[in-house]
Amino acid sequence: MKFECNRHKLTEAVTNVQRAVSAKSSTPALEGILMKAENNQLSLFGYDLDICITTIIDAHIINEGATVITAKLFSEIIRKLPEETITIDVDEKNIVYITSGKVDYKIIGMPAGDYPEIPVIRSTDVIKIDGETLSSMIRQTIYAVSDKDIKPAHKGSLFEIENKSLRIVSVDGYRLAIRTEKIDYEGEKKFIVPGKSFLEVTKLITDNCENIDIIVSGRHIIFRINTYSVISRLIEGEFMNYKTSIPSIHATKLKVNTRQLINTIERMSLLLTDKMKSPIRCLIDNGMIKTSCTTPLGQASDELNALIEGEGVEIGFNNKFLLDALRYSETDEVKLMLNGSLSPMVVTPTEGDSFLFLLLPMRLTR
Repeated sequence: MKFECNRHKLTEAVTNVQRAVSAKSSTPALEGILMKAENNQLSLFGYDLDICITTIIDAHIINEGATVITAKLFSEIIRKLPEETITIDVDEKNIVYITSGKVDYKIIGMPAGDYPEIPVIRSTDVIKIDGETLSSMIRQTIYAVSDKDIKPAHKGSLFEIENKSLRIVSVDGYRLAIRTEKIDYEGEKKFIVPGKSFLEVTKLITDNCENIDIIVSGRHIIFRINTYSVISRLIEGEFMNYKTSIPSIHATKLKVNTRQLINTIERMSLLLTDKMKSPIRCLIDNGMIKTSCTTPLGQASDELNALIEGEGVEIGFNNKFLLDALRYSETDEVKLMLNGSLSPMVVTPTEGDSFLFLLLPMRLTR
C-alpha cells in the first residue's frame, strides 16, 4: 500500500477516529487505526468493539492496500511532520514508511486481517434530522445519563419516535431529562443509545452539518455526520416507564429568570464541597424565592423575585443537580412546578414543550 495525502486532513481524521480506539486491549489491533487505500480515497477506522468511528479523506493512491497502525504513535508522528504532503508506504511485512519533506519514519504496522470485523447495517430506513437540532437535544439530556451500573439501560438515552416526533429521554435515579422535536419520519421506533456514543456524535457535529442520517438495526445504530460515521452498539434491556414519574398535579407554579436563579444558586454553592453536602433550601412564597445554605463553613442566604401561583412551599435540592437543570434549559425564563416538599420538581420552558426536566428534592431537617 502506498499513498500521498494532505497532512492537515489526515491529522484531523486521525484525531477524530482515534477517540474510538481502545487505550489498552488484549487485542493489539484494537489499539490501532485501520487504514484502507482504494479508489483514490483513504478510509480510516477506530473501533473498541462498542463504538466505531470511521471517515474517508481524499488521497492520491499509488498502490491499494490496508494496514493497522498503533493510533497513539501514528497521531503523534503526523502532528509533528513539517510539510503539507505526507507519503505513506507499507511493504508486504507491514513495515510502515512515513515521509514528509526531509523527515522519515519507519514503524511497525499490523496486518489488516487482525482487525475485528466492523458491524454492517444494511437497512435502508433512514431517519434524517438537522445537525444543530440533534446536538441541542443531546446536550440537554446527556447530563442526566446514569454513570452507575445498577441498571445498564440507564447508562444510555432512550430514543422514542412516534407521530413524527423524536423524544430523547435520560434518567439517573435522581433526575429525568426529556427533549422533544418534530422530525420528518413516519415510522415508530424505540431504542437506547449509550451515553459515550452520544458524546462522540456531538463532537463531530459542526456548524455546516445540515442533516444527519440515523440508521438503526436490531443491535446497532449509525450516525452519518458529513464524512464521518459513528457506529454504536445499542443497549439492551428495559428503560424505566418514565411517564409515571412525571407528576400530574402541581400545587405551586412559578416563572423565574433563569440566569438570576443560576447566580443565586451559585452563590449558595460557595459553601459546599464534595465533603460538605447540604441541600440548597428554597422558600417559595409571596412572590419571592428565598434561598439559603448552611454548612460547617458558614451560612449564606439570598432572594429573588418570581411570578408565583398556588401554595407556598419550602423545598431542598442538591446544588449541582439544580444548576444542571437550569443551565441546560438554555432559555431566558423557566417554569417550575411543585407539589409539596417531597415530590419532584418539574422544569419546563414557559412556552411550548420542547423539554421537561424532573428533579428529586432532598429532605430538609430543621
